[in-house]
Amino acid sequence: MNPSLDHSDAVDTAVTRVDRETVIPVFEEELSVAKRVVETARVRVSRVTHTHQQLVDELLQQEKVEVEHVPIDRQVEVMPSIRQEGDVTIIPVVEEVLKVERHLVLKEEVHIRRIRKTERYQESVTLRRQEAQVTRLPIEQPAVPEAGAQSNAAEPRKEYR
Repeated sequence: MNPSLDHSDAVDTAVTRVDRETVIPVFEEELSVAKRVVETARVRVSRVTHTHQQLVDELLQQEKVEVEHVPIDRQVEVMPSIRQEGDVTIIPVVEEVLKVERHLVLKEEVHIRRIRKTERYQESVTLRRQEAQVTRLPIEQPAVPEAGAQSNAAEPRKEYR
């Protein structure tokens, strides 16, 4: 605090009279605050990659189709439709035969059977996992370079503040 504001007798001596008015000076204190950044610690963060083997054990499904031609050679009146009998799809194949009259002859049926097979598939694969490691470093005091000495600015630093 300003010592002149703490004493009442200081106000008495600063009072002046001007044309029957009394003038009393009024003072105000102001505060000025400054901040600066201070380094308190340093850390180094590095990344470590770990690998391990893991066995893949999966069942793979495979499907194949067997095609069988079944001769029929029977006359039919209308075109037969495609039909399903269990796991077999039957597709009729017809042919027109010329005679004095025309009629349909069922020449054959195509039987399609689906066969499913399951087999075990195994393979060893390499998996990677990364981990961050943080190391605290002591604060280094800045060294004053000697006259004519060159700094080692060509090497990049990997430390972060």
